[in-house]
Amino acid sequence: MVVNLLNRRELILTQSMERQAEIRSILSANGIDYLIKTINLPNQWGHRSSLGIHSDCTYEYKIYVHKKDYEKADYLIKQSN
Repeated sequence: MVVNLLNRRELILTQSMERQAEIRSILSANGIDYLIKTINLPNQWGHRSSLGIHSDCTYEYKIYVHKKDYEKADYLIKQSN
């Protein structure tokens, strides 16, 4: 199923690159399509550099799945904790 603006639901928001990679792997392994939105937070805040900002806090990852897949995806990622 194609995930788009009208049929998606936010599955998780994380600032951890490792966690978002883990979740993407779980979703792919289970045949669940997803959409990821990556936000560069220093740019979002109007900063021109990330100097003084902890590297774990420079990006925000929002992972969306199709509404019909949300329950299954939520269950799978909770099992991975």
